[in-house]
Amino acid sequence: MSHLTNFKCGVRHGIPIALGYFAVSFTFGIAAAKCGMSMVQSGVLSLLNVTSAGQFAGLEVISAGGAYLELIMTQIIINLRYCLMSFALSQKLDRKTGNVKRMLVAFGITDEIFGISASRPGPLDPFYNYGAMAVAIPGWTIGTMAGTFLGSIMPKFILTSLSLAIYGMFIAIIIPPAKKDRNVLISIMIAMCVSSFFEYFPRIQKITGGFISEIAGAAGKVTGGFVIIIATIAAAGIMALIRPIEETGDKDEQ
Repeated sequence: MSHLTNFKCGVRHGIPIALGYFAVSFTFGIAAAKCGMSMVQSGVLSLLNVTSAGQFAGLEVISAGGAYLELIMTQIIINLRYCLMSFALSQKLDRKTGNVKRMLVAFGITDEIFGISASRPGPLDPFYNYGAMAVAIPGWTIGTMAGTFLGSIMPKFILTSLSLAIYGMFIAIIIPPAKKDRNVLISIMIAMCVSSFFEYFPRIQKITGGFISEIAGAAGKVTGGFVIIIATIAAAGIMALIRPIEETGDKDEQ
């Protein structure tokens, strides 16, 4: 397919993500307004970051008057999972893809955009990502600004329902490939088990969180970002052992 075709496909697949982002970032805009941010300030913050967990955590540090070092470490810990996603997508990009194009793809990597990109068959055209980013990032930014401007006057039950949209959207991303490929389904189940393990066994959280706080200055429990990283590595490692992919043909074609 041509770059234009891939771009249009990315836009089409990115529209549901943009709608979900609007709902979630709307709640972030409300929180930003409570911290004294203007509509423009919160919009620029979302445009330059595009990370829900990182922005909410950063907002807490800002509202508490935390130090820059604390803010930096918080963002590194929570957003470290994007490094894993970048490594994975870099293997799908054509080897002829230049560094500038790769950096643009890296800027727009989110959980959901990674999900639709990783499930694309064959080599990944960066213009597919650009198409998804072209609608998803504005959806995230506009939602933030709308939340900052209108959030204080909307009923609480509407705000609560909006916050659930992101979970439904992500489920819609992972279910189709899981139905087609048993390996994907097994990987998802392993990741869910690991994540649930940390959720329902507080002692493990405290032990691991204490170790993390020693090396990174994090809070005394495992953050959501680290749970995602641990679950990802565990699922990938187990699947590499029990269901290794057999390399066939020329490596350049993979």
